[in-house]
Amino acid sequence: MHLFRSHHYQVFPDRYSGETPTIRGISWTPLPEALDSKDTMKQFLSDRVIKAARSVYSVMIERNPGLIRDRKLYLKTYRQCCSGKELVDWLMKQNECLQSRSQAVGMWQVLVDEGILVHVKHELNFHDKDTQFYRFQDSECGLNHTTNERDSEDELQEALSLLSQLGPDALLTMILRKCPSQRSAEDLEVIYEELLHVKAAAHLSSSVRKELAAVLVFESHAKAGTVLFSQGDKGTSWYIIWKGSVNVITHGKGLVTTLHEGEDFGQLALLNDAPRAATIILREDNCHFLRVDKQDFIRILKDVEANTVRLEEHGKTVLVLEKSSDWAEQGGAGNNSKYTVMSGTPEKILEHLLDTVKLDSNGNDAIEPCVSDFLLTHKVFMPSSQLCPALQHQYPDTLSEGSDQEKASYVLTTKQKVVKLIGQWVALYGLLLKEDPLALDFLERLKKEVAGDFRLSSMLKEQFRERRRTKVLENGYQSLSRNQQFDWFSNCEEPVGRLQPIRAQDKVLYEIYRPDNKPLTLMLPVNTSVQDVMSAIVKPGGDHILVKMNSTGERAQLKLDGTAVYTALGLNERLFICTSSQVEQLTPLKEQQGPERGTTDILEQMGSKDIASELTNYDWELFTAMHEVELVYYVFGRHKFPGAITANLERFVRRFNEVQHWVVTELCLCEDLVKRAILLKKFIKIAAVLKEQKNLNSFFAVMFGLSNSAVHRLYKTWERIPSKTKRIYCAYERLMDPSRNHRAYRLAVAKLSPPYIPFMPLLLKDMTFINEGNPNYVDKLVNFEKLRMIAKTVKIVRGCRSQPYVPSSPQRGLADRMFLEAPATRISTYSDHALPLRSPSNIRHYIQNLKVIDNQRKLTQLSRTIEC
Repeated sequence: MHLFRSHHYQVFPDRYSGETPTIRGISWTPLPEALDSKDTMKQFLSDRVIKAARSVYSVMIERNPGLIRDRKLYLKTYRQCCSGKELVDWLMKQNECLQSRSQAVGMWQVLVDEGILVHVKHELNFHDKDTQFYRFQDSECGLNHTTNERDSEDELQEALSLLSQLGPDALLTMILRKCPSQRSAEDLEVIYEELLHVKAAAHLSSSVRKELAAVLVFESHAKAGTVLFSQGDKGTSWYIIWKGSVNVITHGKGLVTTLHEGEDFGQLALLNDAPRAATIILREDNCHFLRVDKQDFIRILKDVEANTVRLEEHGKTVLVLEKSSDWAEQGGAGNNSKYTVMSGTPEKILEHLLDTVKLDSNGNDAIEPCVSDFLLTHKVFMPSSQLCPALQHQYPDTLSEGSDQEKASYVLTTKQKVVKLIGQWVALYGLLLKEDPLALDFLERLKKEVAGDFRLSSMLKEQFRERRRTKVLENGYQSLSRNQQFDWFSNCEEPVGRLQPIRAQDKVLYEIYRPDNKPLTLMLPVNTSVQDVMSAIVKPGGDHILVKMNSTGERAQLKLDGTAVYTALGLNERLFICTSSQVEQLTPLKEQQGPERGTTDILEQMGSKDIASELTNYDWELFTAMHEVELVYYVFGRHKFPGAITANLERFVRRFNEVQHWVVTELCLCEDLVKRAILLKKFIKIAAVLKEQKNLNSFFAVMFGLSNSAVHRLYKTWERIPSKTKRIYCAYERLMDPSRNHRAYRLAVAKLSPPYIPFMPLLLKDMTFINEGNPNYVDKLVNFEKLRMIAKTVKIVRGCRSQPYVPSSPQRGLADRMFLEAPATRISTYSDHALPLRSPSNIRHYIQNLKVIDNQRKLTQLSRTIEC
């Protein structure tokens, strides 16, 4: 039995509309009518778990029958059972991918929750201990099952794959069921990580989330219609919906609203010490909640206030700090405390962060993360016009108090700190700062001041020479010059690769169409405004407007002050110039409609691994051409940052949409059923190779293409796919599950080491979630806690690119082992003239010039034509 669920994820990069961007998420098409109820879906999952348990049990009995035996504890005998520790040990040996024993505990907990594995004393939680015993319910669950050796190994790996994906949820539920006082430091870390992605906790500081992790109580209710509390009741708890939904009902108004997973209720009554203002009724069966009781809620609020330090000047608060401890010290004395900036005026935040900058002999020590967060996000609250004077103010000339030696030492140290912070600023933004006239002028002036200070310039030159010497020893190039001048941009280098980043002043070829669909072409800088584009085409004073239109005929007029509109166009979008009266007459170009014939004949002559490798090579070039700060501009709205562009990020996002629609286009244009089934299998293998290469962006693009409703409905095609390939597809489909804020994906990513290419639309969705859920200012002070969360997400990109990407080797990988069909039998059927199509250069050219249909209605029509 195989269930298909169709889902669609597309990012629309409208940055010139003047509005803050919105990332659209995944929408799931309903299951077939026969499988529409939640009970059926739950039963389907239970059946899968029972099948997985059967495979695990069979292999265990065959390979290690001694694990199940009679055991004695405290003079009592427990018949035919296993110890928790031995079960974990066994599972760790079977699955080398498990990184910790807690992962194995989660996998066994899945079987405990399903009643397949039962504690001898019927405890609900699985324990990794020698003294805790468990029995398999082999007769009740039908676990006795025999298969041949090869099939049993395949079934075991599939079973472990399913359990490893369900395990984290089971582990988290198990931890939450524990009494808060019994939770270990590792348990608290698991809960804390979960709270990072819960909507109700998005606005809370890190320290508050850590305190919540220690007191949250798990509460579940089985039946819809259960009243959680009634209007007028005394407020005793705050609730976060972890699973399910509730209705909010008040006297006189009836149903006021419905709250869903991640939302909260009940906080107001605790804050105001007032009766409940509404009645809460479960909207569906099997709802789970995270509960914080009143005494813990009040204590956390008091702790936050007690650990908060406010710095005032002239009767006004200018800086708010919060005392925080290392997680390991939470349960102990907490001596390793430090103060974290929560909010403040821009100047005071800068002053405080400069104090945290540490100096060593060669200036090579790592800068504090909070300083890096400040530099990455400063343009949100402190543009260059404000930052440069503030840095100049912090760069001291003299000191009025103290001895000459003390004054000289203080001034030199402060100058070093300022220079080091500026050096980090330049290193982060690189050549982007050369496009900022204010920043460039400030850097040139400060460079002269540094050169005029003999002691400081001598120290900086020596540090510079030391860094260059280290670089020469590591890379073995160019000699050192003793007269090397100090230069802010000495370590800034253009990315090495075939694809260069798009710069604001780069000239690109604008193609703009008249109402008769005839093109006008002109070379203009990337960041040209709509007003300037129109001035270059038509005479001023007319009623002409610039319009963008997509393949479905949807039109949008562009604002005159919008910039960089050409590089921000979406997939198959074009620009049109017309008068206001001609807008309704505009029709999409033929090229916008996409291809009329597919490229199946070309694709079948290319190897799946070759296609996936070229996809990854090109994606890596697009990914590395993108600057980190573009994500900040994109999420807050590029129009808020004069002169900024997000062209490289938009190009990468557009690529995701392109690959997704390429998969759907090729399958819907392939009329031959046999060829279409082969092509479908090929795309699944391409997805497998992309995942193996850690290219998650294209992996998800291909998978979303395969699960598009136009492909999902091709039942005759899916029927021809081998069952093993379907199982692989099902395993990958689970990674796309959006529940619990895409928890399956996040857990998979947590196991990866760089380099890898992340799922970019979800990264942007996370940042949008943080931005929309938290204000930029709190009590007229910059909300630096929000900016720290934004910076932490952006740094994921930095981590992904922290190691150089090496193209995949031709050796057989996991994907080859999963798809055992030997390619040699098919290569022999190719004609000689087809061999050039398999060359890397031709595959690369094909991959970089995909032609796609992005009109969903047209794709659905094509799908119905080939399979009515």
